[in-house]
Amino acid sequence: MKKTKTLIASAILAASFGAMQVYAANVPAGVQLAKNQVLVKGGEGEPQTIDPQKVSGTPGSLRDRDLFEGLYSEGKDGVLVPGVAESYTVNKDHTVYTFKLRHDAKWSDGSPVTAEDFVFGFQRLVDPKTASTYSYYAALAGIKNAQNIIDGKDKVSSLGVKALDAHTFQVTLDHSVPYFVKMTVNSSLFPAPKKVVEKWGDAWTKPEHIVSNGAYKLESWVVNQQMVFVRNHDYWNDKKTVINKVVVLPIVDAAVEYSRYMAGDLDMTSNSGIPTNRYHELLKTVPNQVKVSPALAVYYYDFNNQKPPFNDVRVRKALSYAIDRNIITKYVTGTGEIPAYSFTPPDVSGFKAKEPQYEKWTQAERNKKAQELLKAAGFDKSHPLNFTLLYNTNENHKKIAIAISAMWKKTLGVNVTLDNQEWKTFLNTRQLGNYQVARDGWFGDYNEASTFLSLLDSTSSQNNAQYKNPAYDKLMDEAAKANNPAPYYQKAEDLAIDQDMAVAPIYQYVTKRLIKPYVGGYMPNLEDNIYTRDMYIIKH
Repeated sequence: MKKTKTLIASAILAASFGAMQVYAANVPAGVQLAKNQVLVKGGEGEPQTIDPQKVSGTPGSLRDRDLFEGLYSEGKDGVLVPGVAESYTVNKDHTVYTFKLRHDAKWSDGSPVTAEDFVFGFQRLVDPKTASTYSYYAALAGIKNAQNIIDGKDKVSSLGVKALDAHTFQVTLDHSVPYFVKMTVNSSLFPAPKKVVEKWGDAWTKPEHIVSNGAYKLESWVVNQQMVFVRNHDYWNDKKTVINKVVVLPIVDAAVEYSRYMAGDLDMTSNSGIPTNRYHELLKTVPNQVKVSPALAVYYYDFNNQKPPFNDVRVRKALSYAIDRNIITKYVTGTGEIPAYSFTPPDVSGFKAKEPQYEKWTQAERNKKAQELLKAAGFDKSHPLNFTLLYNTNENHKKIAIAISAMWKKTLGVNVTLDNQEWKTFLNTRQLGNYQVARDGWFGDYNEASTFLSLLDSTSSQNNAQYKNPAYDKLMDEAAKANNPAPYYQKAEDLAIDQDMAVAPIYQYVTKRLIKPYVGGYMPNLEDNIYTRDMYIIKH
């Protein structure tokens, strides 16, 4: 979209969204449904929280997609699907978005979902009292006054959101963001039930207190065992929902998840449920159950840019260059992943990063340069570099860490101690910067380059690498205001990776899971936004 687009054209676009088919279990004619509509699926680790404004990481977000609903959702191939919003209009410079909310949207206690619930949700996201690691997302989306509020310079009430009436929600941005509606798919911009949150505080998401507005509601939660969701009959599109109960198991070990799937305990694995050593075997034995598709995501290692010796770019480059990404993707992950040298994935809409300089070298050339750089930084075999590599408990992460630490040892004489932590502890350790080198990964929140590049902005609460470069921040600010941000994105890529090596990109993910043949309605997309409400169990 361009700034010259008229309000009338935007209104036509909005109307087309309002007329779109609303995705929900679209059962083909002739398909016989099973009497028992229960889906048991893998949920990766135990979520740190299911509070939409506080969720950080896949375990929480994949559960929240069933429990809550925002203005828009995402369907097959990334198509935007109306959620609580039936339609929207936008002014000609894409700074004021006005959403018409459906009148039949309700919370699970039967009360209506209103524009005030979105105002409250957006405001608590940026409220310093909430301490959300996703607060930066509101500023990234360009919502007026978001950054000032996050920094404690302005009142929460000054955020650019307004309830024009009970069913009209308006968002004002401080600069043009043509893709803003795409950003509303993320759980951080979901509505929040004010009375419930204020009554129960942090305990509002417990089964006995929680009120949600998605296709399902939380029936029970046994930590480290399972979460059970049941149909929310107050959901506006409940009539089109087929699956009655969802059981989510927090299995972090791919081998365990695979075994339980093969034993019939799971109908669908998580995105981490195919062990590398089983992939090719599964393609031969149950090819129709192996679901692999491209993902808008990158796997990478954070260097703690503020801690010696990782504040030395020579050390960061040496370690990154010495990673043989082809070996990792071919022999360690081995399920179609793509070696990554840039931070932004190649499939992102509207921008394709050019090859950084080191991608053009052979691995032998990278290794030689790595040795030279590390020696120049004061490390060699007589004075080796020693550090700890942090990762969250997961068999695949462990295999990658072992392989890369072996590469570092062989090529550079580096001694690495591996430290694995459970998900919640790991997130806290990494966020606080209490590490030297740490595993990281990012699934795009929306299909645009800034969902990745913004992570390295010094103001981002997701900047786990502690990278701080004013020149980089300036480039991202300019990109946010530009009609064509691609040149600024490229300069940002060059600066953060080619010049500074703030992080070490390792590979681009694919979405890979096992799904039983009797599970229908699975619709993959680049961002892996999967909703149980679209699915159904076929008689078998």
